[in-house]
Order: sequence, then structure tokens, then C-alpha cells
Amino acid sequence: MLSINRYFHLEERGTTVATEVRAGFTTFLTMAYILFVNPQILSLTGMPAADVAVATALAAALATLMMGLFANFPFALAPGMGLNAYFTFGVVQGMGVEWPVALTAVLIEGVLFMALAMTGVRTLLVNAIPRCIKIATITGIGLFLAIIGFENAKLTVDHPATLVTLGDLNSPAVLLALGGIILIAALMVKQIKGAVLIGILVLTLISWVTGLSPAPNELVAMPHLPRETLLAIDFSQVFTGTMLTVIIAFLFVDLFDTAGTLLGVGRLAGFLDDKGNLPGSERAFMADATGTTAGALLGTSTVTTYVESATGIEEGGRTGLTAVVVAALFLLSLFFTPLFTSVPALATAPALIVVGAMMMLGARDLDWTQMDEAVPAFLTVVAMPFTYSIAHGITLGIVSYVLIHLVTGQTNKIHPVMWVLAALLIAFHAL
Repeated sequence: MLSINRYFHLEERGTTVATEVRAGFTTFLTMAYILFVNPQILSLTGMPAADVAVATALAAALATLMMGLFANFPFALAPGMGLNAYFTFGVVQGMGVEWPVALTAVLIEGVLFMALAMTGVRTLLVNAIPRCIKIATITGIGLFLAIIGFENAKLTVDHPATLVTLGDLNSPAVLLALGGIILIAALMVKQIKGAVLIGILVLTLISWVTGLSPAPNELVAMPHLPRETLLAIDFSQVFTGTMLTVIIAFLFVDLFDTAGTLLGVGRLAGFLDDKGNLPGSERAFMADATGTTAGALLGTSTVTTYVESATGIEEGGRTGLTAVVVAALFLLSLFFTPLFTSVPALATAPALIVVGAMMMLGARDLDWTQMDEAVPAFLTVVAMPFTYSIAHGITLGIVSYVLIHLVTGQTNKIHPVMWVLAALLIAFHAL
């Protein structure tokens, strides 16, 4: 116990082993929904759901363990919401790319992120992108998740005249999904830990009992390696203009999301210095990058730091021991793969919609009165759900920002990196 105290600096940070363990359980409960949602989303690409479930748990455990042991932060990581949807609907289905090629794009993004984490380029990139584009990117992903949730819940269906229209509200599956949204939101209002997870489990159980979806033959099984997705890498189509924009999109979102989450939860934990920076953040970024790289090799989309880590911090978690506990729970979850792969889309759809709503919070920080920032931000936000592509949203946002400031004589507001990015994105789309 004394060695644990010394390694994690428990006394120095004013915490105890019991507090850290409780914080770890709390964080895990609030983010465990990814174990259900990720296999459901990625399996739509043709990837085996069981393999994705294992890859999700292993990637989350590895990245979170590294965050705890290497960076000594109480932050947990797992495949990110939004990027998993973009992987499936924007890249594989939308662009007709095979899933091994998409995994290779994630792998390259992870390696690039590692390089950025070890150099000052990471800080340069984060500072170069206008604040309005950073905020709009996360907000747009929220809308992207919401529209996918609406479609999975059959709340919206195809219509020849208006593209989409309201689904059949007399359908039991639609009504159950609507009830799930209300349930999760109500649990959040009451500040119940694990609200999203509870909602998914309740809807899954109801769907099994009512026959809306088949129940699994078993809930527990011995863990196995993700045989079909392990090292399923294909470089044959990666180095094209279109795929390069995909890699940039993965990298940008991972970078912005991680930077924002680290600062947000770091502030909550009292880790920030007088300048508002997080000491030791390079180790946290490295843990994130390692998780993404390993996740791609295992068979899952981009891994990122979860804002749900804040729940564990609120419970008193202040060291990497909290993250180690979360990692252990992710490893334990490997025994429940049959459960994760039997959850129907109608049970995870409300989770996508509610998480999308949570990601919209950043929109309040945008200055909608300054049109030179509001229009690029708006284009970034609406392009993601309307084009089913995070990359297209980022491209429109960056290019429009540069052009608007160029034609209005405000080139002094354009960072040199933005000129390069705009030119590259235009060139990639032209190829």
C-alpha cells in the first residue's frame, strides 16, 4: 500500500486508495455505454460485432492504463463517439471504402498524433485553428450523432419529396426509443450516475422481453482475440486525396477533443497551472495517441479521452489509480461480450441522441453576432449531418474562414497554418 501511495502520490494530491477505487467505478459506469454502442455502430461496416466488442474493451483498457501509469491522471479513454459514426457512415458506407482501409486511416492518424504529442507541433496546430472552428467541430459531431440516432430509432425515414420525414409513431420500436430518450434525460436531470448505460440496459431488456429483438443465448463467455479485425490493415487505397482528408478529419477531431477534454477535466481536478495549462499534458496526449494506434491494430475506431472522467473526479479521483481501476473494469468486461453484441439499434439510438445533445453545449460559447466567425462555424456544424461527413464539415469551416477574412481584408486574423490547411484541403478534394 505504501508503494502505491508513493507511485501515484496519493497523499500529495489529497486522496486515498478507497477514494480512487470509488472514483474509478463511477467513471466506468458513466462511460461503459461505449461497450454497447461501438460494436453496434462499427458492425454495420461488416466488421464482426464480437471482435469489435473485444477490440473496444482492449483499446480502452490499454489507453486508460497508460494514462494512469504513465501520466498519473484520473482520465479514462475509449473509442470516441462521433468518430465511430463517421468511420461507419461517412467513410465506409458513404465513400464505399472497405473497413480495413478505414482502419488503416485511423492507424496513420494515431501515428501522426504520436509525432505531434512528442513535438511542439501539437501546440502550434491547436493554437492555429480558430476557436470558432474548434467549438463548431464538436457541436457538429453532436448533430451528426443525433441524425444517426434518429435514423436508427426510425424517428426519421426516407421520403422521395422531402428526403426525410417523421417515422411511424405507432410503431412499438419507435415508441420505445422515444421512451429511452426521456428515461436517459430524466436520469441525467436527477444526476444518476451511469444514466446512458442504464437507459441502454432497460431498453435492451424490454426489447428482449417483448420480442422486438432476439435475446442472446448466453450473457457471459470466455474472452477471445478479435481474430478477423486484428492487424486487418490495408494501405492500398489510403494515399488518395479523399482518404487524406479523412485522415486529417480523424486527426483534427482527436486533437481538439482531447485538448478540450484534458483542459476541462484538468480544471475540475485543480491540475491547471497559473497560465491555464496542464502540466504533464504531453504524457496524456501520448496515452491518447497510443490508444488510437493500438485500437486500429485491434479493430476499432479512434480512441479519445472521455469527458465522463469528470464524474470520477467529482467523486474525489485525483491520480492515475482511478484510471487503473477503470482499465481493470474494461478488462473484466471482456467476459460479457455476448451481452454487448446483442444490444439492438433501438436501444443505442437514444444514447446517440442524448450524447449529441450534450455535445451541443459548446454552441453557447460561439459569438453569433460576428459573421466572419459565425458563418464558418455554422457551415462546419450543418455540413456534418447534411453531408454525413465530419471531414466535409471541417473543410467547409476552414476554407470559408480563410476566404471570408481574405475578401474582407482581415488577413491579419489568419494564422499561417490556416493558409496551408485551406490550400491542402482544397487540393485533396480536387484530386
